[in-house]
Amino acid sequence: MKRIIIVTIVLCLLLSVLAVGCGPRAGSNGVVNVHNWGEFINDDVIKMFERETGIRVNYSTFETNESIYALMRRGGANIDVIIPSDYMIARMIEEDMLEELDFSNIPNFLLIDERYKGLGYDPDNKFSVAYMTGTVGIIYNSSLVTGPVESWSALFNENYRGQILMFDNPRDAFGIALKQLGHSLNTTNEDEIREAFDLLVWQRPILQAYVMDQIFDKLVGGEAWIGPYYAGDFLFMREDNPDLRFARPTEGTNFFVDAMCIPKGAANKANAEAFINFMSRTDIALMNMAEIFYASANSDAAWEFAAELDFEDYAIMFAGPEVLANSEVFYHLPRHILELYDQLWVELKR
Repeated sequence: MKRIIIVTIVLCLLLSVLAVGCGPRAGSNGVVNVHNWGEFINDDVIKMFERETGIRVNYSTFETNESIYALMRRGGANIDVIIPSDYMIARMIEEDMLEELDFSNIPNFLLIDERYKGLGYDPDNKFSVAYMTGTVGIIYNSSLVTGPVESWSALFNENYRGQILMFDNPRDAFGIALKQLGHSLNTTNEDEIREAFDLLVWQRPILQAYVMDQIFDKLVGGEAWIGPYYAGDFLFMREDNPDLRFARPTEGTNFFVDAMCIPKGAANKANAEAFINFMSRTDIALMNMAEIFYASANSDAAWEFAAELDFEDYAIMFAGPEVLANSEVFYHLPRHILELYDQLWVELKR
């Protein structure tokens, strides 16, 4: 990726007025507590927000949707903005864990692509504003993995014993096993879920580890050969290890939308809405894309950024129609199925 060219474009855009403002300005004592995925924002964006609004940002990170859900269930730890994925947002809405947004404080919602509005996890656009989108695939070291990587079966190949990484959360791990077996990511058939569990049990002895953010060091440093992860992270990781490659398995994969939400009872709701509005601005979306390599839900920013990519990088970062046709979004599942997942995950990790 020609990162210098991309950053130059971003800097030029910062000199122009592309946004619909910053939203309401808070006093100098304003605070917003933001909880986001690791490696999922440009640090300069936080500094810019603080300078422009006078609101101080307390920033922390999480590794899985399940961990942010567990934190919210324990009371939220004074969080004002969270950025979970689609299926988890639906669960939080169902369990009354999110505040309805005041969109008069978020005028930049107009900049969000219509494709990411009115989706199944928030059909009435009351609780969330889409942030970034992407797909899951397999990242592997081409100097160490010599066979073809076209299928999820590569993660179950005994030839890579001790060199395979696997997602450390149940929906993604079970999702991979389900796709390998030809089932839907969103099946509610308990026999199919138990079949996926049996496959994961078989896989466990040949794994090196269950990981989330640890995949960066392990694959970039050559400590492991192959593992599943997100397309945007691959483009980031490849800068440090050009031997890394990315593959979307032929059986299909997960397409996700991560969106900005406000937890129920947030102490700084207006400041949280100011932060969401700021993050939705075109110039800010471009800065974040240049840093993390995910596709922004801001349509103008996505088009501008995509124009500077070569074909290979574009195909990885922006899921085209053929990829989307072979992808599924995770749905929020019935409670008894979630309980089955929890039970089987504990048994698998025991």
